Amino acid sequence: MSTSLTVQNLVKEYKVGGGLFGRTRDVVQAVSDVSLSIDGGQTFGLVGESGCGKSSLGRSVARLQSSDGGSIRLDGDDITGVEGGRLRALRRRVQFVFQDPYASLNPRKSVRATLTEPLVIHGLHRGNHERRVEELLAQVGLNPAHADRFPHEFSGGQRQRLGIARALAVEPEVIVLDEPVSALDVSVQAGVLNLLDDLQRDLGLTYLFIAHDLSVVRHLSDRVGVMYLGKLVEEGPVDELYERPRHPYTQALLSAIPVPDPRAERARERIVLTGDVPSPVSPPSGCRFRTRCWRATEICAEVVPELEDHGGAHRVACHHPVELD
Repeated sequence: MSTSLTVQNLVKEYKVGGGLFGRTRDVVQAVSDVSLSIDGGQTFGLVGESGCGKSSLGRSVARLQSSDGGSIRLDGDDITGVEGGRLRALRRRVQFVFQDPYASLNPRKSVRATLTEPLVIHGLHRGNHERRVEELLAQVGLNPAHADRFPHEFSGGQRQRLGIARALAVEPEVIVLDEPVSALDVSVQAGVLNLLDDLQRDLGLTYLFIAHDLSVVRHLSDRVGVMYLGKLVEEGPVDELYERPRHPYTQALLSAIPVPDPRAERARERIVLTGDVPSPVSPPSGCRFRTRCWRATEICAEVVPELEDHGGAHRVACHHPVELD
């Protein structure tokens, strides 16, 4: 049975600068009161511009860092503050695949050593490590005969497959994928995405898929959430959100996706956001998107919009959501 993931009112902050002679250090509000849920065996795609808090949320979910508020639950079990032996056990349940596959692999270790290490740490497949390594390589579409090679001997796409194999080694239930194909050529991306799709279907995995490329997210996701400056501003079923976006920011992001038909590309209207993204140290009052929003009014500066249901499990945090026919 697949494992569900529920994040409730999650908060993650970072203290930066100052701290000497009584000075108060600034606080970066990376994740501010974010709630989302992923049904077992499904994929939640999380998108937004760089610096919006996507990776901070993913690292908190995988417990690579602690959170500063809220809760994270796997099938109802609260994993927010687990430590010691419980945290080690959690590592088996939730794994993380990094954006840069080469930086996440030890260049001094062979593939065999890299994949054997988690098996030893968690006491898995004792006496059968060689066979398990070969199984993992075959599972991600790599040649088991290459197990004694080192990371630099593989291409970028192959290294990302190695990162996925390492995550699979401990037989996880949930995998957080942080921009797993953004560093790859388009032709290679398709192969890795199809691999992830096949693995999910075969193993019943639950994915939190983090990306900035909305076309990539649509390929793999069941539900999609859009983040802006630490806040979740819209969230819903993938087709509903892409075809009927209600938040102005989501509309702007979707309008930037290229259309393969040159005539249609020239005819359509793009929404170009003006101004810079505000500092996460001192975000705008009320709606954080209001300084770049063409629909903003006085209430947007005074009241923080709640993430409200607009039908069809489609939630939007906006005082002036786009009205659709």
